[in-house]
Amino acid sequence: MSDTHPIPTRPRNAFELVTIAAARAKQLLNGCVPKVEGSPKPARRALQEVNAGLVGAAPTPSSHDDVQ
Repeated sequence: MSDTHPIPTRPRNAFELVTIAAARAKQLLNGCVPKVEGSPKPARRALQEVNAGLVGAAPTPSSHDDVQ
């Protein structure tokens, strides 16, 4: 198993976009450093980060990856 972090993937639909942005906004409210310059509002800044491709959903393993 490698020590590298998975590359985030872009949201596939509006629900995923909102879910990712909400999780990132919560991180920003808890003190995480913003990845882009922009709005002082955490929710807007989170959307800016997602739209810039700096934050995204971690890829999930497919059911075929577990088959041996």
